[in-house]
Amino acid sequence: MPLKYLHTMVRVKDLEKSMAFYELLGLKEIRRYDSDAGRFSLVFMAPPGQEDCPVELTYNWDGDEALPSDSRHFGHLAYEVDNIYDTCQFLMDNGVTINRPPRDGRMAFVRSPDNVSVELLQAGESLPAAEPWSSMENTGHW
Repeated sequence: MPLKYLHTMVRVKDLEKSMAFYELLGLKEIRRYDSDAGRFSLVFMAPPGQEDCPVELTYNWDGDEALPSDSRHFGHLAYEVDNIYDTCQFLMDNGVTINRPPRDGRMAFVRSPDNVSVELLQAGESLPAAEPWSSMENTGHW
């Protein structure tokens, strides 16, 4: 029985703040469904040219107190980047904490405003070790 990947869903507390975070990663809104009857919105975001691999942001209009304060049980989303150092610097410059810096020139972790762990992986070979990343400590957990 063949399977086809459709999307990954994460619940969010603040739709605008969460969308802004994923936009910093380069994702764009590709479609949206708003349900007046159900009082929720589904916003699908994906990297340009990869619309078949979206993340679905599920937002309940009346709040979502059941949303975990720590989403580590979810696992993580993973995205490949052209330059992990430039990407992490851009995210830091825009107020995103680098929870696991790319000390190895290969991998970093950040968290969305809803505590969803996002892994960033260097495309191709690891970049040579460079400061400030090589000596930067972890912040929180990832």
